[in-house]
Amino acid sequence: MEKTRCNVGELILICCIFVSALFAQPAETIAIKCGKLIDVKNEKVLDNQTILIQDNRITAVGANVQIPANAKVIDLSSATVLPGLIDTHTHMLLHDGDYNDQLLREQIAYRAIYATVNAKKTLEAGFTTIRDLETEGAMYADVALRDAINNGIVPGPRMQASTRSLGITGGYSPYGFSPEVPMTYGAQIADGVEGVRLATREQIKYGADVIKIYIDHRRGRSLVGDSLTGFPTFTLDETKAIVEEAAKVGIKVAAHAYTSVAAQTAVNAGCISIEHGLYLDEATLRLMAQKGCYWVPTMIAYLRGLENPNASAAARKMSEGTTQRHKATFQRALKIPGMKIAFGSDLTGDHGTNAREIEVMVRYGMAPMAAIKSATTVAAELMGWQNKIGSLEAGKLADLIAVAGNPLADITELQRVKFVMKDGKVIKDTF
Repeated sequence: MEKTRCNVGELILICCIFVSALFAQPAETIAIKCGKLIDVKNEKVLDNQTILIQDNRITAVGANVQIPANAKVIDLSSATVLPGLIDTHTHMLLHDGDYNDQLLREQIAYRAIYATVNAKKTLEAGFTTIRDLETEGAMYADVALRDAINNGIVPGPRMQASTRSLGITGGYSPYGFSPEVPMTYGAQIADGVEGVRLATREQIKYGADVIKIYIDHRRGRSLVGDSLTGFPTFTLDETKAIVEEAAKVGIKVAAHAYTSVAAQTAVNAGCISIEHGLYLDEATLRLMAQKGCYWVPTMIAYLRGLENPNASAAARKMSEGTTQRHKATFQRALKIPGMKIAFGSDLTGDHGTNAREIEVMVRYGMAPMAAIKSATTVAAELMGWQNKIGSLEAGKLADLIAVAGNPLADITELQRVKFVMKDGKVIKDTF
């Protein structure tokens, strides 16, 4: 009879597998008892639901879900539970200080440290995912922040980073400095088809998840007037080149646009979203709906200008004119069939107050359920993450929040989030 031989290495491997299996701890199961659960996909409020979670994923949701004997139970039976919120337009690297000082005086390391504080505030406010649309001169610090969050080094939302953004020569801040002074700009400057291709490739190389472009800007013109101004920047060919280059690696392009002319260039070039869109006319909104382009209005960013006690009379007049026209655009968009409106705050300071944007959306005429969907399912679709976030259902990541009251009756409840879970881990519980 031939003897079977086994070398020492194989014996060690077998022993390691045996010991690992012997001592391996089963993943903890968490059961969350929900008094009310907002089913955003079906636009329903469900009573007395149970959510089962294992590792970082939801495994079951329903009224008759059996809770395993060894499960850790979290009792939210007096609360309303809904998916973690998503902000598709943030700026973690900005704060309420002077813009030029942040670009020209503050070290990127200082701003990155500031960003970790902003990220924590945002997460604790119930925003478990963000799309951070440029660092405003802080280079690729958003990529470092994203990676630090993903690696558990600092707390913060799940994040898509856009890095530096793209603008043309003379088409982004700061303005008004002597031409003899070498400048740091808030966006990466690129011109011509080959120039924008190179810049797009560079941003992707260093970690961009999304590309942001300034398809219009004030281009050094005076800020004083009845409303903010925007003048076209990139040509259609330049914009198409950016979209084409990004698409090679599955990356989408977001376009800052105030005006209809600029927005139409972005939509026809294939951009996934229009940011701000202060003065979009009906034809542009219909084009966006037809092409499946999302609109991220960011109204609170401009309303904050009215709250500045140090604003001059001219600046206040400009803010009033801008926000009135912006409101009219939003109400016009609500009447467009198939219009996709995604939540975005564009906060450059006061991070953690993102949900004020939802209050504005409802105040201006959006149904509360639609406003909540804009910050959950619609935002998830915009980011291309609809298969893992945006709703509470089996297979999705365990990102959820809870409030004491009913946000469909009082949308400001979302500004008082009392429970936050991200990736199956409790971040905040003040019940």
